[in-house]
Amino acid sequence: MSRAPSYRRPAGRAGVPLLALGALLASSLALAAPPAQAAEALLSQGKPATASSQEGDGYAASAAVDGNLTGTRWASQWSDPQWFQVDLGQRADLSRVALTWEGAYGKSYQIQASDNGTDWRTLKTVTGGDGGTDDVAVSGSGRYVRMLGTERSGGYGYSLWEFQVYGTTDGTPPAGGGAVEVTGSQGNWQLTVGGQPYTVKGLTWGPAIADAPKYMPDVKSMGVNTIRTWGTDGGTEPLLDSAAANGIRVVNGFWLQPGGGPGSGGCVNYVTDTTYKNNMLTEFAKWVEAYKSHPATLMWNVGNESVLGLQNCYSGSELEAQRNAYTSFVNDVAKKIHSIDPDHPVTSTDAWTGAWPYYKRNAPDLDLYSMNSYGDICGVQEDWEEGGYTKPYIITEGGPAGEWEVPDDANGVPDEPTDVQKAEGYTKAWDCVTGHDGVALGATLFHYGVEHDFGGIWFNLVPDGLKRLSYYAVKKAYSGSTSGDNTPPVITNMAVSPASSAPAGGEFTVRADVRDPDGDPITYKVFLSGNYANGDKRLVEAEWRSTGNGTFAVTAPEKLGVWKVYIQAEDGHGNAGIETKSVKVVAPPVTGTNVALNKPTTASSFQPSYGDCPCEPAKATDGKNDTRWASDWSDPQWIRVDLGTATPIRKLQLVWDPAYAKSYEVQVSDNGTDWHTVHTTTAGNGDIDTIDVAETARHVRLHLTARGTGWGYSLHEFGIYS
Repeated sequence: MSRAPSYRRPAGRAGVPLLALGALLASSLALAAPPAQAAEALLSQGKPATASSQEGDGYAASAAVDGNLTGTRWASQWSDPQWFQVDLGQRADLSRVALTWEGAYGKSYQIQASDNGTDWRTLKTVTGGDGGTDDVAVSGSGRYVRMLGTERSGGYGYSLWEFQVYGTTDGTPPAGGGAVEVTGSQGNWQLTVGGQPYTVKGLTWGPAIADAPKYMPDVKSMGVNTIRTWGTDGGTEPLLDSAAANGIRVVNGFWLQPGGGPGSGGCVNYVTDTTYKNNMLTEFAKWVEAYKSHPATLMWNVGNESVLGLQNCYSGSELEAQRNAYTSFVNDVAKKIHSIDPDHPVTSTDAWTGAWPYYKRNAPDLDLYSMNSYGDICGVQEDWEEGGYTKPYIITEGGPAGEWEVPDDANGVPDEPTDVQKAEGYTKAWDCVTGHDGVALGATLFHYGVEHDFGGIWFNLVPDGLKRLSYYAVKKAYSGSTSGDNTPPVITNMAVSPASSAPAGGEFTVRADVRDPDGDPITYKVFLSGNYANGDKRLVEAEWRSTGNGTFAVTAPEKLGVWKVYIQAEDGHGNAGIETKSVKVVAPPVTGTNVALNKPTTASSFQPSYGDCPCEPAKATDGKNDTRWASDWSDPQWIRVDLGTATPIRKLQLVWDPAYAKSYEVQVSDNGTDWHTVHTTTAGNGDIDTIDVAETARHVRLHLTARGTGWGYSLHEFGIYS
């Protein structure tokens, strides 16, 4: 059965980078006997080392991990505190740290460990140090090990001939280990790596590749074993290297136009455009050859939501022909990949189970299918069963209900789920995947991203590096427990007042109930997003003040439209609860009578046909904020109102569209011919302009001399009050 609306990708998702990953976590294996205990090894020698400072060019941090106990050394500046740290490259169980001091030694210091190089745990505190060699026994684990010096022995700094960390790796096998295969028979499949069962416990990857060493250990700590990317090219290798260092595998994606939603980039004619297809086939083959032997490679994923996305390019019988041609090309790619790399499966992702019949008919060389699905993820199993398919699948994106799946709120915009509901969405998603035993081989849930913007708040597990309830829901699903974790504040019952009539530039009220499960003190931030008002997806900190008891007075933006307001509650431990509601910003009320309402209005020009036009001058004086006058795209322009008789005027209110005036004059006239200027500005910013005027006149004109954008001038309302 067809469920196109359920799996449709949101239009806003076009901005997702082509390169992103999802993580797979190998299922636990029952062993007949526990493995032998690995021998202690020196883990730090030759590894990347950094320090808080160095005394000079000859005393770099790397000199303390080069194996030279008497010839080279690190030396800090002459102050407290100082630190020295080494990146072991992967998480390890630590047994001891040997510090070979030069004459400038640490009298008091701490040995600390970290999984991400940011959050540190103290394993041992040393006081009364006397120099020489300190052999410090420790118990704990981490990828990064640090000496934090708090008290020097004398007037010099800290100086180490050598800093040696001993221990064993954490038991995570290397990401390599043999061919990856889809094995089994109809309805009883499994994914295997080197002959061992492998369940995909993954996330899509969002951070920059350069930040992979920073975030990959955290991904691993969640129980993740796989990450997914949307694009593979010459810049992919460092990401694969970082994944392999943490025992994580990668679903290497290849992007094909048009992708999943409006704006995903280009419309290709898959029936006739052999040049595009040949170029893509050559390009993909190059990177398969480059990365087929990389220990992080799990499988290849050709295309993302293009069967669905082709509806944005074609319709009718031509759409049908394009979908058949696209899936046939995907099969050509799969055959090519198999000829180069027989050891890794090939799949293709869509966001609509209605795409699967095309794959079934035209792409028999795929090893498995892939599906992006959110709120109706359990429907994937139903559709698979009703469709009579003969291949297993993985979910390549999934989580809470998306913007395109939820009902609109009172202000007519999608009603975003709460943090609690989002966490439940990830739990449900994983339950649906594991519930289709023998067919669904795992998932890369969406999204390990750090963007702190409109889309990031909706889906990211770690926006701005802050862990949310969803982060812990995924961790519990994959690792089985979050016991001992400090978890985020929980926000409930968020409300905005007035929700549909907040005056521009005035205050509105936001309230919520906030509690922290761990009793941590909470700090607050309040943000605004203009995504629905002006297309700006950024979150900008609002002007706000606390009025007590979880209530905040927030200053509304000057621009009209529906905005999102966000409460962010942080616990000081890297966690945050984030809740959002919409607020409709309206023009602030002006006392008195709008004497321009429905009066004769003329202009130098108007747009007869563009977007929502015709945009005649009279639409600026019709009292409606959803209509507008729009001029030609040139300077100067004017718009004028005939009040019918000489009328006392005390205030003007100009409600600009985004195409605003940077410089203009307000002019009045008794006869419509002779004008004098009563107000001038060269600093217009497109916000609502409320202008005091003390005049009596029949005619009022805006003489517009400099546009604020490349468009013309556009006014929703030209209000004149007596």
